[in-house]
Amino acid sequence: MTSIIIPAHNEGCRIGTHLSLLTKDLRRDEFEIIVVANGCTDNTAAAAKAVPGVHVVELAVAGKAAALRAGDEVASRLARVYLDADVPLTSSGARALAKAVSQYGMLAATGRRRIVTRGSSLMVRAYYAVNSRLPVYDHSLFGRGVVALGPLGRARFDEFPEVIADDLFLDSLFEPHEKCQVDEVVTTIAAPRGTIALIRRIARVRAGNRALARSRPPHRTSWLRHVVLPRPWLWPAAVCYVAVILAAEVMSRRATLTWGSS
Repeated sequence: MTSIIIPAHNEGCRIGTHLSLLTKDLRRDEFEIIVVANGCTDNTAAAAKAVPGVHVVELAVAGKAAALRAGDEVASRLARVYLDADVPLTSSGARALAKAVSQYGMLAATGRRRIVTRGSSLMVRAYYAVNSRLPVYDHSLFGRGVVALGPLGRARFDEFPEVIADDLFLDSLFEPHEKCQVDEVVTTIAAPRGTIALIRRIARVRAGNRALARSRPPHRTSWLRHVVLPRPWLWPAAVCYVAVILAAEVMSRRATLTWGSS
């Protein structure tokens, strides 16, 4: 039995559609679905309440960590799926993730990420031409928008800390053999349309890394060694990739980046 916790900040334009996709064909009480609308100034809470079987918690202040904690407080099932509101997940995908973490020794699971760059600027598309090939995503929980934990996996920590990178925090709790990627579950991540929005997104990630004492990825030259050198045609994209990373690093050290930042 699994609870699905969805923190949502101003997601009124899509929360209803995503919840309908998630709840389609679910058996009665198969999942406990909890949406935590936090600091919303739109119709997120109302749109979520309109979907049968969805429990909505409302918080006055925006904050993803607080929303995750609030969801955990009301969840009644030991296994959990933490799902970003902007990431669509089907009912079959939810079942596959729940099944994965019910297997002996498997404590955490996520899906296979798919980056959609249609409509994005050339700079954004170039960045993801490199980023989408990084091997760090092959055996990690972050960057997918969804993480499933079995009961023993959820028992690894008390509550979510006040950090930006909640998925990186979860990933740090498990050894490689304790987590897996469920290939049949494809999580669609929409890339920002413009370069500034992309830099802000990456700056939030880097700020989150530092908050968890991981200011640099374990293999900071992986983009070069594992992606670009084996594929020389990616050198123009690599220039854009490095430029975005450097700009994001500067922004992450100068700006205050919070939940809801573009």
